Amino acid sequence: MTHDPRAALLRAALDTAERGWHVIPLRPDDKRPAGHAEKYCPGTGRCADGHKTPEQRATLAPELLAAAWAQQAYNVGIATGPSGLLVVDLDTLKPEERKGTPDGATSFAALCERAGQPLPDTYRVRTARDGEHLYFTQPSGSRLHNTAGRLAKKIDTRGWGGYVVAAGSTTPDGTYTVLDDRPPVPLPEWLHDALKPPQRPRYAMPNSMKSASGYAAAALRGEVENVATAADGTRNATLLRAARALGRLVMSGDLDRGEVEEALSRAASANATQSQRYYDDVITRGLDWSIARNTAGRRAA
Repeated sequence: MTHDPRAALLRAALDTAERGWHVIPLRPDDKRPAGHAEKYCPGTGRCADGHKTPEQRATLAPELLAAAWAQQAYNVGIATGPSGLLVVDLDTLKPEERKGTPDGATSFAALCERAGQPLPDTYRVRTARDGEHLYFTQPSGSRLHNTAGRLAKKIDTRGWGGYVVAAGSTTPDGTYTVLDDRPPVPLPEWLHDALKPPQRPRYAMPNSMKSASGYAAAALRGEVENVATAADGTRNATLLRAARALGRLVMSGDLDRGEVEEALSRAASANATQSQRYYDDVITRGLDWSIARNTAGRRAA
C-alpha cells in the first residue's frame, strides 16, 4: 500500500496557520511556489485584476488549506511578510566551495560576537541541506524585505516579498525539521539596524503632469500616484493594473505611449524593490495586453 503524504503535509500547513503564519502551497518535493509564474499569467480567474503573487495568495483559512492539500501533496511555505516575520537563513557550503570558508552559521556567530550579543534563542528550523532558519518577529511599523548577503556571505533574510519552507516539508535533499519550538522572539535591535534599507527619495510628479487638464491627464496622474504610493508587496500588481488601465487611453490616442511608459517607470522606481528592467517589462506587457484587447473589441463592435 502506497503511503499518501498529503495528510501529514496538511497537518503541517494547519499547524503553521494556527501560529498566525500565512501559508502558501509549494510544489510537491520542491521549494518553488505552486501555480503559474507571472510571465505565464493568463490574466483570468484570480488574476483578472493582475497577477497574484504567492505572498498575495497566502492564507490562514483552514478550509482553503484543506481544499488545496486534497489535490496534491504540496510542501508548505510561509509568506514571511504577512506573517510579521523576518527569517535569517544560514546557508551551508556547497561541495565545490573551498574547505575552511565560513558558512552561514559561522558568519552569524561572528556577527553576534562583534555586536557583543549572544546567539539569539528563538524558533529555529533545520533546512534540508543542514542549514538553519532563525525566526524573528518584525518590529512594529517595520517592513523589512529580503536580503542576500547583506549581513555576510551565506546569510540571506526573508521578509516582505519573500517566503520560507516550513517544517514538515521534504525535498530530495531531506526534511525541514524544528530544532527549537519556542515562539519567535523580536528581531534584535542591532540586526534591525543592519537590515534597514537606505531611505529612497519619494517620487516627485513633474509640474507638466500636475497642470495638464482633461480626463486622460487626470487618469494618468491618478494611476501614477497609485503606483508611487503602493504598499510593499503590492507594487507589481498595482503597476500592471495601471498599465492596463492607461493602455485604453493610449489605444484611443488620448495619451502618448512614451509619456505613459516614462511616468509609470519613474513612479515604480522611486521605491523600487525590483530592477528597473523588471518594472519596464511589467509596463510593456500591461500596455500591450490592453491595447490588443481594446483594439479587438473595437473591431468586433
